[in-house]
Amino acid sequence: MKLRSDDRHWGTIAKSFHWIVALAILGNGVFGLCMDLASNPMQKINWLALHKSIGLTVLALMLLRLAWRWPDGRPREEPAPRWQLIAARATHAMLYLLALALPLSGWWYNSVTGKPLQFFKLFNLPGIAAKDDALRHFSHAVHEYLFWFLVLVLVGHVGAALKHHVFDGDDVLRRMLPFGKLRNDKTQAGERP
Repeated sequence: MKLRSDDRHWGTIAKSFHWIVALAILGNGVFGLCMDLASNPMQKINWLALHKSIGLTVLALMLLRLAWRWPDGRPREEPAPRWQLIAARATHAMLYLLALALPLSGWWYNSVTGKPLQFFKLFNLPGIAAKDDALRHFSHAVHEYLFWFLVLVLVGHVGAALKHHVFDGDDVLRRMLPFGKLRNDKTQAGERP
């Protein structure tokens, strides 16, 4: 397994960022939606603190992912109609944008409520906006709607990956799976492609 991506494979680091960020966002989103199930106010406060810390972790991982993505290679695109290639690029750009906007909107919401923002009880982060009760509900709605929009885009992303895998029989999905083996991949057998 290679660390860096090449013209046929996503590298181990790119794959790791992809799956860790995806699972963290989805898990933290479900966790955020379940906050009202807390059995008492103290538990809800602790869950909310954990939700915020995971969100900040997602933001840090996305920034690292972007820093890694810039110099890393990328597999060449599978042959497809031009509209599909454009749709794939637009979807990926939207996923990156939403994965950054979602934790930033949570930070903004936390800031306008005037509450402290701790990172796993290790240190506090400053607010990115002044306390503003008039923006409290609006900022929360933005945060929540960004999550649902991300889920919608993600459904399209996963659907397209499955379409490539099941109907097209190409390597789009296999290249991103942690242990995905490409069809006719001679480099895995030690041969030159």
